Amino acid sequence: MRILGVLAAVVVLLCAGCGEQVAAPHPAGHSPGAGPSAEGIRLAGGGTFTSPAPRASAIVYDTALVPPGASAQVTMESGAVLATARVVVKGMLHSRTYGAHLHVNACGFKPEDAGPHYQHSHTQATAENEVWLDFTTDVRGDAIATTTQDWALVPGRLPRSLVIHAKPTRTTGADAGTAGPRVACVTLTER
Repeated sequence: MRILGVLAAVVVLLCAGCGEQVAAPHPAGHSPGAGPSAEGIRLAGGGTFTSPAPRASAIVYDTALVPPGASAQVTMESGAVLATARVVVKGMLHSRTYGAHLHVNACGFKPEDAGPHYQHSHTQATAENEVWLDFTTDVRGDAIATTTQDWALVPGRLPRSLVIHAKPTRTTGADAGTAGPRVACVTLTER
């Protein structure tokens, strides 16, 4: 115990000597008591997919492609210069690729209620300007997809949902950014 105390004292002295304050880390871009800002926006949503209903956070539109009991968890965090999005799905059809994109509106009773894709600069449908989280499920129907953009979310103009599509996202040509019918949706809220 005495050795641990001596080591702790040495660490404190070394840190004090380097002229930097040592503080407990906070989640990416968050500071205590601070609200959302360009340096700390966090969006999240998910749960088990259900039929469209008021205040449902995870909605299924096509039960042939999103089986009963399937679920998704979505997070997006933005700092001052980067934004990272992640989706974790469980219980989807096995060994299948789905398209997934952030959209501008919350999920609704109809698939199109989520509106168009969220775009950072409103220019074109590309993986650099939008947030594409296509995933391929394993033999259990589970998958994880993560992407990082080299831009930050803009407070007051945030994506409000992740839409899962029936097909993988087309990456080139006139149909770039399309991924077939909307089969499920997860509403995102600020956390």
